[in-house]
Amino acid sequence: MRDTTLLLTWDDAISCSSSQDVLVYELEVLVADRTVHYDKVSVTPDIMGQPHSWNWTSHLSFNCASHSVRLRSRFNNQTGPWKQEQIVPGTQKLRIKRVFPRDRVFEAGSRATFCCVVPEGQRFDRMYLSGYKGAEMNASRISERTYSLTLLLEQPSEVCVDVKCKTNVTSYGACTFIGYPPDDRDLQCETRDLKSVECSWTVGRPTHLSLKSQTHYQLLGRYNCRRCSQAIQFGAEERNWTLKAQNKLGSVELRDRADLTKRVHMFAPDALTASTVNSRSISLTWTWTVAQYHDLNITCQTHIHHSETNTMVESSGIGLKVVLLSDLIPHWTYSVTVRCATARHFWRWGDWSKSLIFQTLGDVPEALDVWMQMKENQTLVIWKKLLAHQSHGDIIDYEVTWTRSGEKDQQVKVSNGTENVTLSLSPGEEHIVTVTARNKHGSSPPSTVIVPSISPGRAAVNTSWVSGSGGGFSLSWPASPAASCGYTVDWSAASGAGTVDWLRVPPDQTSVSIVSGSFRDGWRYLLSVYGCTDGAPELLQRNEGYVRETIIEDDLFKSLKFQEQGSDVEISWDPLPLRELTASIQGYNLYYQDHKSSPHTVSTDDPHATSLTVKNLRKASYTFTVTAVTALGECGNASITATLNSQPDDVLWSVFVTFGAVFVLLSVTTVICYRQWACIKQKVYPPIPKPVFTEKFAAPSQYLVTDKCLHTEADILDVPELLYNPGEPQSDGVTSEDLQKALTPTLSSDDALRPPGVPSTVTSRDISNPSYNLALQTDAEPGWGPEGQTETGSPEGYRPQSRNEELPHSRMSLVSAYVSLPSSSQWSREL
Repeated sequence: MRDTTLLLTWDDAISCSSSQDVLVYELEVLVADRTVHYDKVSVTPDIMGQPHSWNWTSHLSFNCASHSVRLRSRFNNQTGPWKQEQIVPGTQKLRIKRVFPRDRVFEAGSRATFCCVVPEGQRFDRMYLSGYKGAEMNASRISERTYSLTLLLEQPSEVCVDVKCKTNVTSYGACTFIGYPPDDRDLQCETRDLKSVECSWTVGRPTHLSLKSQTHYQLLGRYNCRRCSQAIQFGAEERNWTLKAQNKLGSVELRDRADLTKRVHMFAPDALTASTVNSRSISLTWTWTVAQYHDLNITCQTHIHHSETNTMVESSGIGLKVVLLSDLIPHWTYSVTVRCATARHFWRWGDWSKSLIFQTLGDVPEALDVWMQMKENQTLVIWKKLLAHQSHGDIIDYEVTWTRSGEKDQQVKVSNGTENVTLSLSPGEEHIVTVTARNKHGSSPPSTVIVPSISPGRAAVNTSWVSGSGGGFSLSWPASPAASCGYTVDWSAASGAGTVDWLRVPPDQTSVSIVSGSFRDGWRYLLSVYGCTDGAPELLQRNEGYVRETIIEDDLFKSLKFQEQGSDVEISWDPLPLRELTASIQGYNLYYQDHKSSPHTVSTDDPHATSLTVKNLRKASYTFTVTAVTALGECGNASITATLNSQPDDVLWSVFVTFGAVFVLLSVTTVICYRQWACIKQKVYPPIPKPVFTEKFAAPSQYLVTDKCLHTEADILDVPELLYNPGEPQSDGVTSEDLQKALTPTLSSDDALRPPGVPSTVTSRDISNPSYNLALQTDAEPGWGPEGQTETGSPEGYRPQSRNEELPHSRMSLVSAYVSLPSSSQWSREL
């Protein structure tokens, strides 16, 4: 009897042994004096008189509460009294503190009941499972000192789960294990050496009871083996094998039946060797450790691994132990392994052999992939670098040969590591360019590209915009009848940085998605589509775009210039290298603002613009900011601050003010001059003294009369004085005697006899004035008087007299305007 199972046995009464009717026994189970279970047992006449038994499993441990069973019989509607009550005492009368059951193993998903016996003098607090999730923990009272907790144990546990009981004084508990019964399956028995049998199976769901209740196995007369083996008499016959697995929660039995001659699991080939190695083939050999394998029909798999590539080769034969591998890469390292199985009755593949590493011999390189790009007057011939599995050895150099019709081939060698060459070819003719690679085993097959001629009337192909997506570009183009051998798509950075790459496309395909590890965000790329023809490639389409645009950094416009044009201001900048920018520019915005107003904007959608103009600005200090408009927003900000000069209205006002000031100044000057005119006239036009003659230059005073009617005070000018020294030569060769003659009147006989007081008849031509004559001959211009006035422009109507004109009042007249004679004192000093 376990601590939760009741087993009750009894015998029939002697009086019932001869009865021919069914006898019924009634049973009741009482826990802590409360009926918890009722059952009936029927006894037929054929078993009447034999011992009877009945069992029942309680959900509660017997240690938790007293259990009792009572029995009575019922026959022909007559019921007997309850008899022989069996009592299983609990522990409530013991001075203990425990949780029951202890160290019990439960199956996950089952319901379990635990009880807590509280010591005398203590008060129950609660029950719970320590560290266990998902269980509802509501305890119920069984008796005065006993409490129970019923739980659904959903989760298995590799370690024990502690059931805790807590009182007002202390806490204590019991360890419980939760797991599963064995779940082993798929028993299979086979032979490897054709002398013994080996059986194996699959372990299903884990039991989680390795600490408390390990699973015990029994197979082929052996215990607890996971792969059991047994020597047998080998023959072509079927046999049976049985496996039994058991733990505290249950057991399972597995059976298998097979003919071992059809279940041969081969060992791995031994001593794998590369017997013959060539550049593109190799022979593999191995041996067998089981002699019986030489008589079997065997199929083998050879796994060939190189770089990131795996290949499987199958071969078969009786006792197979040699295989030939072909189509290998020259100068390449391989790793191979082999496994085999029976071909007639295939059961399963055998074990893999140890890995064998070998290297093939070298060979000439493969043909190069050659392309070209034409840039102005030069042609860039480029080729893709051969990969390690294409070079078949270390590349020494490249040979580039080009020619045109009627000319001798030209050749140049390019060292390894350089995969391009720039040629200066005549643009008017086609050229055939051939490139080969060379290693120590020889040269590769020639690769040819035809460089087309560029005629002056050749139609240009427009460049269209393409947007990148998914880290690359998606291109499509119309089919071309001339593209007999397909298409070539090439791409390169528009700025010229980076390398050129290309892709070959078959003739039936007119679209492609280009994804390259060399693509960079913020780089503009040129993509071209060429048709492959029998001659030179034909350009069909050209595109330009970004894989992904990025924000242009600030200070894009590094050369902002400010120019004022009246009330307008022009902000200009140097042309931007659009192909070097990290985003496509769609236009420009110019923001301007002074310290008193909010920002204003002028814009343009021309990406090639280099200036923007703001009109009708007033005089102030402004900040001008230029931004580039892209799909990502405005970026590349650059600013300049400038102060506007005076505007036209201010200039005119300044002019008017200046003229007004000048007018006022002139008016004041005029008034002052008018009031001080006498002083000014004295300073500017002093009066000319009349000539005074001394004895040496005597003449009747009546002969020196000034013609006052011909001159006014305004006509008086300062003229040079004539200084006379007797005997001293005068300018222009005139002596004092000549002057004395000139000033001495010549009297005719009539004048000598004329009485005193009668006017003389001397004419002006009889008197010569050297200074006046000199002035007329040298300085005077025709039509001008001695004072620079015209004959008709004199304010007094002055007109110079001719030499033949007689003086009105004297026979001799000296015009004071022309000659200023010294005073008598001065004359005396000079003489």
